[in-house]
Amino acid sequence: MLRSSSPDQVIDHNVDDESSDLLTWLRRKSGAEISSVLSIGSSNYGRSLFACKPIKAGDVILKVPFRAVLAADNLDPSIHPLLGKNVHGITKLALTILQHQRLGQASEWAPYISCLPRIEDMHSTIFWSVEELQMIKMSSLYEETLRKKAYIEKYFSSIKHVLDRFPEYFEAESRSWTGPRGASMLIAAKDYAPGDEVLVRYGKLPNPSLLLIFGFVIPHNKYEQAIIEINTPKHDPLLALKMDLWDRHQIQSLLRSLELGITLEETSSGDEGGIPESLRAHARILCCTSRQELRYLAQEAAENDGSLARIPLKNRNKELKAHRLLRLRSIQMIENHHAALESMNHLSSGIDTRRMQIARDLLTGELRALESASAWLKNYCETLSVNASLFELQTKQLKSRVCTGATSIRYFFFLSFSCISFDFCISVCLYLLDLDI
Repeated sequence: MLRSSSPDQVIDHNVDDESSDLLTWLRRKSGAEISSVLSIGSSNYGRSLFACKPIKAGDVILKVPFRAVLAADNLDPSIHPLLGKNVHGITKLALTILQHQRLGQASEWAPYISCLPRIEDMHSTIFWSVEELQMIKMSSLYEETLRKKAYIEKYFSSIKHVLDRFPEYFEAESRSWTGPRGASMLIAAKDYAPGDEVLVRYGKLPNPSLLLIFGFVIPHNKYEQAIIEINTPKHDPLLALKMDLWDRHQIQSLLRSLELGITLEETSSGDEGGIPESLRAHARILCCTSRQELRYLAQEAAENDGSLARIPLKNRNKELKAHRLLRLRSIQMIENHHAALESMNHLSSGIDTRRMQIARDLLTGELRALESASAWLKNYCETLSVNASLFELQTKQLKSRVCTGATSIRYFFFLSFSCISFDFCISVCLYLLDLDI
């Protein structure tokens, strides 16, 4: 337990022998003081760092020289010739860790290796079983995890001959680790009083990214994200033209994944964008039914900043259709997430309880993002529908009052100085010209 103290009092923490050995080894390995303001203790997050002296924002609170950093350069020189030029540095680092893990106490890095998390303590979805992954099948993270697993297996196959060649260095079980490239430095972003837990900022990451990379989620993450997947109909007669248009505007990658993300922060901010313009643009292009519409979008992009379909469609019905498409898809995904959460109540007791809670938090966060997006889309569609109905009503009323060309002109100038917007007057004038009044 941590004791409270005055701001100037140095706090001593009870640390386990393993952590104490690590600090002693780090000082000896680096030949310098690693940190004089931090100590190791326990919190709800497990092994944690705590301030043992007052810390000011901008202070360097931890500095590890390169010579105390385990890197791919520490791999046994006899192994390097067996590795191809395309073997990634992280793969080499993983081999380095496995080699020194196998050496045990004979390794100069043993105090560090012994403090690395065990496989059962790591909760990245990379390590989840098939049954555990089924809990998040409704999340985009499910497919991303499968892709990442395939990527790792590909790299493993490229080094398997090395593992077989040096069985004395490598155990059968392998892990993938990431590590620093040089001297690491930790700088305080805020003030800490003695006894405060020191946390590392991971950046503005949504829970799927945090879970895949680091193995944890944050309940009520303000950067929560959900992925809305939109499939391009294969029978669309304009599919080739749309793909060419996407390609020329350098958004061909959208077609490969057909997935676009929405974040809770964007949908709840109340700004004009609401949800990503790229997602709305994708839906607008999908709703185009003629070559002329596609040519107009390309011309519109060329005359502005080059972004395709970022301006609302002139045809209000098409604009409404595009956003209704997005809302329908969001509603379907909301229903799927609710069903997935409900199904967890009936899972077998063999599922890891911590990972089950992680899965709940992940899906609940995505559900919040989807519901926020759906609400925004509903409001946009209703506003668009009301405006379209009002425009049609005003146009009909105006048409009934206009009998001659002279009357139409007088009435147009009257409207220009009334409460009706000038844009509406221009639209009506063009409408009257089409009627040859």
